Amino acid sequence: MSDARENSRYLPGVAFPDTLSVCTSLRSCLAGCRDILIAVPSHGFRETLGRVMPLLQSHERICWATKGFELSTGKLPHQVIGELLGSDRPMAVLSGPTFAAEVGNGLPTALTIAANDAAFANDLAEALSDANFRAYTSTDIVGVEVGGAVKNVLAIGAGISDGLGFGANTRIALINRGLAEMTRLGVALGAKQDTFMGLAGMGDLVLTCTDNLSRNRRMGLAIAVGRTIEEAQKEIQQVVEGVTAAKAVHQVADRLQVEMPICQQIYRILYEGKPPRAAVDALMRRALKAE
Repeated sequence: MSDARENSRYLPGVAFPDTLSVCTSLRSCLAGCRDILIAVPSHGFRETLGRVMPLLQSHERICWATKGFELSTGKLPHQVIGELLGSDRPMAVLSGPTFAAEVGNGLPTALTIAANDAAFANDLAEALSDANFRAYTSTDIVGVEVGGAVKNVLAIGAGISDGLGFGANTRIALINRGLAEMTRLGVALGAKQDTFMGLAGMGDLVLTCTDNLSRNRRMGLAIAVGRTIEEAQKEIQQVVEGVTAAKAVHQVADRLQVEMPICQQIYRILYEGKPPRAAVDALMRRALKAE
């Protein structure tokens, strides 16, 4: 990346700006920084924090673009940070409907920054926003994190639905009722209900469920035609967060006794070998209820 001035593996053709430096040493990367943004898959979040922790100064503020529960503990990223770094430091999460390729190509995009410190949220929003990128601020870290975690599970479901040849009616029913599941889990964890109507909730969910740039949707499409998770993962060649998220969401929902029938069926397809059509049948034959 230092020589090519682009990430030729994951974002080919998008040149780095002149102001971006590539470091091979974490210590030199963090030296003199006031704000630190961590953007790694959820399974590498704790390890990355562990490497960053000894190098942090007390005045440095930390933010992350990681989406998902930690599988081994069921913790959200801010809880992992609280465990390792304490909760007094200004911290923020960035989330929303942001396909990297479109952001890299300068297409208009909006996202949400949720922080425990208003000044930090505003500083980040001003630093990241330009003519093609707009950041909104929030105080609901839990809600923004839950939206980013659950939408990946539901996107696998949307891919399965489309891969089975079901139509737009099925897809929108999955998205709408999936949003209800996401909201129930978030509220149970202390989130604000309105957060799930925003960019980090409904916005990210609709994007990830409906566009083939979504790795999670492509995983679902592959499963629908009989491929294994491993075969699909090899084709996609990037981390598919929804696979591990399905297990983590299942565990957290079970612990909190939150009803999430769509996410439950996706978990059973991924981890118990349930045939996708049987999962759809189980959902459609559930007892009728008020919306």
